[in-house]
Amino acid sequence: MTYTGTLEVKAEVSIDDTGTVTGIAWPFGKPDSYGDLIEPTAFKFAPEIPMIVEHEQRQVVGIWNSHEVTDKGLEVKGRLFVEGVGPAREARRHLVAGSMSGLSIGYQLHEHKARPEGGRVLTDLTITEISLCRRPVHPDARTTEVKSITEGSSMENEAVQNPLVVEQKSDPVASQEEVKALKARMDAFEAKSNRIRGANNNHPNGQNDNSEKKALESFMRTGSIAEVKAIATDSNVDGGYFVLPTTDLTIRSLLTDLSPMRGLAEVVSIAGNKYERFYSLGKRGAQKVSERSDRPQDTATPNLIKHSYGVCEYYAAPTTTRTLLEDAAVDLSSWLINNVVHDFAETEGEDFMTGDGADNSPKGLLTYPTASEKDFAREWGKFQYVAAGATAPTDAQLSDALIKLISTLRRPYKGNAVFLMNSATALRLRQIKDTTGRYLWAPTGNLIEGVDHPLLGFRVEIDESMPDIGSGETPIAFGDFKQGYVIVDRQGIRVEQDSTTRKGWIVFDSYKRLGGGAGDFNAIKFLKISAN
Repeated sequence: MTYTGTLEVKAEVSIDDTGTVTGIAWPFGKPDSYGDLIEPTAFKFAPEIPMIVEHEQRQVVGIWNSHEVTDKGLEVKGRLFVEGVGPAREARRHLVAGSMSGLSIGYQLHEHKARPEGGRVLTDLTITEISLCRRPVHPDARTTEVKSITEGSSMENEAVQNPLVVEQKSDPVASQEEVKALKARMDAFEAKSNRIRGANNNHPNGQNDNSEKKALESFMRTGSIAEVKAIATDSNVDGGYFVLPTTDLTIRSLLTDLSPMRGLAEVVSIAGNKYERFYSLGKRGAQKVSERSDRPQDTATPNLIKHSYGVCEYYAAPTTTRTLLEDAAVDLSSWLINNVVHDFAETEGEDFMTGDGADNSPKGLLTYPTASEKDFAREWGKFQYVAAGATAPTDAQLSDALIKLISTLRRPYKGNAVFLMNSATALRLRQIKDTTGRYLWAPTGNLIEGVDHPLLGFRVEIDESMPDIGSGETPIAFGDFKQGYVIVDRQGIRVEQDSTTRKGWIVFDSYKRLGGGAGDFNAIKFLKISAN
């Protein structure tokens, strides 16, 4: 998968043929080799969609005349410029011979979401070009029919008078362009074989070629972008360089480990600077009527509430000496991750809980108001709390309040519900016993046996940003955090090297953009240390 600005190419490129070509550019119901799916409603189309060779923009060989989203997928039909374009005739030769039968789409991605199984679900995109290719990323994206425009209905006669055997015989005789391409691939394989093969988190067996890591290290030590350009998918000198794909995956994994809210909440990636969604209060309008009674024309209509989430910039600038960077024994990728990513993870984790939301920064979960009224009776924009029964609750009062807290959360949210508290609160609950000496929270005894030692049957997550037990505090949250809080990622971490501001030192300007805020205010409940 490659990026060019905001253009995302979903498959390897292929050469197309002269004539009329039909096929399925993107099949539904099966992910591609990256694990990506596209929703049928996601497609938009540019005014004109060129037919090109291997996503090579200078190799326009035709035009796609029609496109239609069907049950099978995105079906397309196009015309090759066989009358005057040499590459189009060459492409047709490969299509007829069967050596090229794949289709690959190029598009601008606007919105997507993560798939639980891995990969993404693309929900909004614009198709800008479609290529013919030998090896599409989606194995089922194939041409289904090739017709000659210049020969019209003589296609069947061509199969007899100019049989495919001629094409097959001549195909093994590689053209000059194919020889160059083969040589380039062999050079690339040789270059990869000379690189170090240390193990890392992505390939624990140590058999990977570490090309991305080596390119990143070379860029950080010398400032040279030669290898980065050869490997990276975007080398925009004005906007810096994206962290390379392998490193970016590692960064996201560490963020999930360090920031509990990032692992609990819904994470949405956006292409713009704002994310909007709607919630319905779900007022029922149905009424009982008799056979002859009038039907009312003013029944209740559900109210829609719009939430907007902006994004702000997070910035860090780790600095080190040139001498250290030139030391080949230093693991530069690990150094970058351990400094920058930990800074970002700790800062964003605090903001997800206590951020003030100023200048499009995340608004923390604990900063929203709470009220005791139940769902649909409570004002929207407030979370519900359950009182512990006292400003200094006893163990028995805490136990009763926990049971009431679980009961207050309505059934639709309990399937993914978890407790969230800090370690001091968890210690207090761990020490609560009944009259027979059995612990309230234990792996055995009066609770369910299981992994992670559930509290009253539900998993517990520890976040030190949660307050301690004290008068007026809300030390325990319980609910479905994926429904109750939204994290918005504008882009991954980007890095720019600065070796001129301070001689002898290298500064890595690192930044990312994100936002966040509450989602469904019915999905999370709080235990409040108060009498009522």
